[in-house]
Amino acid sequence: MKSIKLLLIEDNEGDIILTKEAFEESKFIIQIDVARDGMAAIDYFDSILQSNPKDLPDMVLLDINLPKKNGQEVLQYIKSHDSLKQIAVIMLTTSSSETDILNSYKNYANCFITKPVDINSFMHVVIKIEEFWFTTARLARH
Repeated sequence: MKSIKLLLIEDNEGDIILTKEAFEESKFIIQIDVARDGMAAIDYFDSILQSNPKDLPDMVLLDINLPKKNGQEVLQYIKSHDSLKQIAVIMLTTSSSETDILNSYKNYANCFITKPVDINSFMHVVIKIEEFWFTTARLARH
């Protein structure tokens, strides 16, 4: 069974719980670390790069509207860092703004998904993320 390390960068506690519950149904072993603001996410990466780069996540789920540093700033940090830019970053956000979508792709996001508001649709999105990113696509391994 495949093991996936995922970093969820999200400040909404309800969305954190829902995302974790959705991935509990996975056929993969998924370790989920959480950063609750943009600065905590950058600190997370800095700490791992200094201690053990092999512990970097395989994928990042990144919200846009975060305290301290927003999701676009975190995305720019990840994609401009040689040791991090191969990590798949999925923007998972309530935003459906064309500006946010365009900026995410300009900053090299691998995917942009607007979070559905109802629980069943959200669970369906997580299943689709798993099906595509963990089964069909190949993630860069460290």
